[in-house]
Amino acid sequence: MKRLLIFSLFLMHLQVMAQQTDTVLLKNLLLAKPELFSGILNHPNKNEVQIRYTQVNRDKNNKPTFKSYSYNLNGKRYFYPASTVKLAAVIFALEKINELKIKGLNADLTMVTDSSFKGQTKVTTDESAENGKPSIAHYIKKILLTSDNDAFNRLFEFIGRAEINAKLRKYGLTESRILNRLAIGDGGESSRNTNPIDFYEGNKLIYHQNAQYDDKNYELALTNLIVGKGYMDSKDQLVMEPYSFADKNVFTIADQQSLMMRLIMPQAYSKRERFNLTDSDYRLIYTYMSKLPNESKFPNYDEKEFWPTYAKMLYYGREKNAAIDPAIRIFNKYGDSYGFIIDNAYFIDFKNNVEFFLTAVVQSNENGIYNDNKYEYKTVCYPFMKNLGSTIYEFELNRTKKHTADLSKFKMDYK
Repeated sequence: MKRLLIFSLFLMHLQVMAQQTDTVLLKNLLLAKPELFSGILNHPNKNEVQIRYTQVNRDKNNKPTFKSYSYNLNGKRYFYPASTVKLAAVIFALEKINELKIKGLNADLTMVTDSSFKGQTKVTTDESAENGKPSIAHYIKKILLTSDNDAFNRLFEFIGRAEINAKLRKYGLTESRILNRLAIGDGGESSRNTNPIDFYEGNKLIYHQNAQYDDKNYELALTNLIVGKGYMDSKDQLVMEPYSFADKNVFTIADQQSLMMRLIMPQAYSKRERFNLTDSDYRLIYTYMSKLPNESKFPNYDEKEFWPTYAKMLYYGREKNAAIDPAIRIFNKYGDSYGFIIDNAYFIDFKNNVEFFLTAVVQSNENGIYNDNKYEYKTVCYPFMKNLGSTIYEFELNRTKKHTADLSKFKMDYK
């Protein structure tokens, strides 16, 4: 009880400090719990930790304003973003449908992917869909529920690499780039070429998209691109040379959270700055970002492989038997690869009217070998993410706000 009182007083002190600076709040929150964070704080660059936390404050009309805090944030220091890039693809795919303005074209149409370049694959069916057919909407569901790699690759092919990167710049996400499909060794010329695609309503062709080619390069001045002491190559042979991320995707913590904030709270941005999404687009994304795998019928998931909190790294870690708080919903996109764990999230506690944005990355690769699947996820990364989410949530529970938020727009139908 005494320790809880001391920590509550400490939280009150930090609330005062939060009004004065955006550079010390997060660090002091973590320092207050050395039993949870001292190992990481002693080696922030070794563990590649970067954190951005944004408070949301509402006025009497429920309009949000933001106050952001960061720890070890460095847009020039590279980390592998893994599946977090998929949220951008979800948004830009829906935007493209709206911007094409083709009569009858929508996200639910059957999407048939062809092939026209070496290594490309075709898709004509999707057994996980209720009608057995692939579609933009169903790919989005699979991406947001369990981070399906093939689903992202199909959206990447539909949008096209050039348009993806043009959109990043349009929305001010200038520290980032998306160059490759995921989990298929995509790179070089194969990543520049995307497949021809047809959209059908029944047997009627609604839209044909030719194969696309992107001749642009997206150079970024980055550090930490050449890392480690060795890596496993495509033939599972150990190569004792540092690993290079030079031709990989880049999605910084600041850009990830900026994308999330614009998605979740478009009313805080001018109409020109908002995504070109319809109300139904927003509802599709919000629903499946916050939905748990066991709440989905199509796709239907084996709970042993995809347990309820599988995708909610911040706050729940990767615990299979975590107690789920029914009042809390987490709208997020996580990533995990090469020893990196990343999560980009918007938290809501409907019972206590708590809301905040939290985006973080942490890595552990003690042997210095990349692509060997020997990382300290369970002992270092997952506990860090769980503890970080819980710590910020606890701080928010005690944070004084002038106006109570109306969060009803985020109550989705999960049936």
